[in-house]
Amino acid sequence: MNRIWNSIVGKLWVTILLLVSFVLFIFTVFMLEFLENYHNEQAESSLQQTASAIASIVDQHGAGQSPTQIIKDILDYHTNALIVNPPGKIESAIQEGINQEKIQHAILENEAFQHIYETDDPILKEIILPSQTEEEKMESYVVLGFPLKSEDELHGAVFIYQNPAAMHETSQQTTKLVFIAAFIAFLLTTFFAFFLSSRITYPLRQMREHAFQLSKGRFDSQVPTKQSGDEIGQLAVAFNQMGRQLKHHLEVINQEKEQLSSILTSMTDAVITFNRDRTILVSNPPAEKLLQKWFISKGSQSARPMPAEIYHMLDHVLDLEDKIEEDLDIAGSYYSITISPLYSGESIRGAVAVIRDKTDQHRLEKLRSDFIANVSHELRTPIAMLQGYSEAILDDVVQSEEERNEMIRVIYDESQRMGRLVTDLLDLARMESGHLRLYKEQVPIVVVLERMTQKFMQVAKEKHIHLQFASELPEDVLISLDEDRIEQVLTNLIDNAIRHTPADGTVTVALTNELSYAKISVSDTGIGIPKDDLPYVFERFYKADKARTRSKGGTGLGLAITRNIVEAHGGNIKVESVEKQGTVFTFYLPM
Repeated sequence: MNRIWNSIVGKLWVTILLLVSFVLFIFTVFMLEFLENYHNEQAESSLQQTASAIASIVDQHGAGQSPTQIIKDILDYHTNALIVNPPGKIESAIQEGINQEKIQHAILENEAFQHIYETDDPILKEIILPSQTEEEKMESYVVLGFPLKSEDELHGAVFIYQNPAAMHETSQQTTKLVFIAAFIAFLLTTFFAFFLSSRITYPLRQMREHAFQLSKGRFDSQVPTKQSGDEIGQLAVAFNQMGRQLKHHLEVINQEKEQLSSILTSMTDAVITFNRDRTILVSNPPAEKLLQKWFISKGSQSARPMPAEIYHMLDHVLDLEDKIEEDLDIAGSYYSITISPLYSGESIRGAVAVIRDKTDQHRLEKLRSDFIANVSHELRTPIAMLQGYSEAILDDVVQSEEERNEMIRVIYDESQRMGRLVTDLLDLARMESGHLRLYKEQVPIVVVLERMTQKFMQVAKEKHIHLQFASELPEDVLISLDEDRIEQVLTNLIDNAIRHTPADGTVTVALTNELSYAKISVSDTGIGIPKDDLPYVFERFYKADKARTRSKGGTGLGLAITRNIVEAHGGNIKVESVEKQGTVFTFYLPM
């Protein structure tokens, strides 16, 4: 019910009902007043006609000869008559009900009718008389005094009075008819008002439903427009056009949004949009990874997700409304950062930051420069020695055959060293380009590793180093691998361990099982590797101790080759070291 009263149908319906009800009320009041006056006038006219007829009959029959039966036939229902002739003496009384004598006495004693015996004009008065139906009750009667014809100065009169029940009955019937007509009019008005309001508001209700559909994103629903060509029909046409325009604009916005999202997602640079209060609004996947990296590095103690340097740049952009570009070194990583303001009209509403991680690029540039410097350094010394000793031989500087042989031995060793360097460079380039071919076979891993370790027993004894092999796996365990390449890996690791372990030290080759991998570790009790150098030990030409490397014959490529071989087998390699305590190289091979 509340839904009807709150709807436009209910409001329009109630408005029409109130308006019609007010009109019907005014009409009924005036109609009842009019009918009341009309009935009174008709009653007075009827009384005069009846009184005139009775007076004529009395005059025709003469005094003392009242034709009672004829008069009764003339009188209406509830109408009473008194014939007074001579004055003050009732000749005949035609009455109904009780209190007849009281009524006669009240009429004759009433001062309004004292002159009726002296005049020729009728007198009509409304007076209070005893009731004809109930004792001790007074009622209002209409009494008409009509003079009889006589040439005498005093003459008789006919008094006619009517029971008020007759007039009230007529009025009640009329009032009843008026109220029935008003009630029928009200019912018809209610029905037609509801029908009319429903008919008028039907298109509006359809447009309301259509508006709800639009709010839910259903733009295909249409409001019927063939019902009428009036303003509501035109409104329906405009509503449908608005729905089509909204659908078109939303499709365009969604396309632009998807395009922008695709661009942001496919960008390799991190893009972050900031609000005016420095909160992050939008970020693409590279930015999410970068924020996660910063959060992990800063820990949960920091309230801000980004480094302070970026917030300083952001404050500069938002306060001064100026674009800023900077290259920053943050926690060992290199970033190129550009922050530009975002405007909403003439006021700034935020900023957008484009962050490019140039750490790898910086590292590669450093590796390239180091590579050129290392290759130049590695080749310059042997070439200089080859050139110097060969010139000495050509210039006959050598005094004895023994010196000549010594120089030739140096030239041979340096040429061998240059050959190994070039071979290692070619192998490394081939591995990094993905052209490394592996010839895998199922081999007993325990036997193979023990045999490879035994090759270095003599070298270890000569340097007074204890070399040992330990395995937790049974000897019948088979692993698919390229035996020659794994031997190259183990040779590099054991040779490095022996060369960097002082006398009376220990080198251990251990084989264990970890999950679905064979864990192979080469540990020593040597001088160790500085902590700052650990991340770079697998880089080309990287040497933790430049001063001792040349004397021990290293090229700086062995560990880089080792890592490529292990990764080609689907494994990985890592290093742990503490200075002056030892180093552990561990690599994993899938079983």
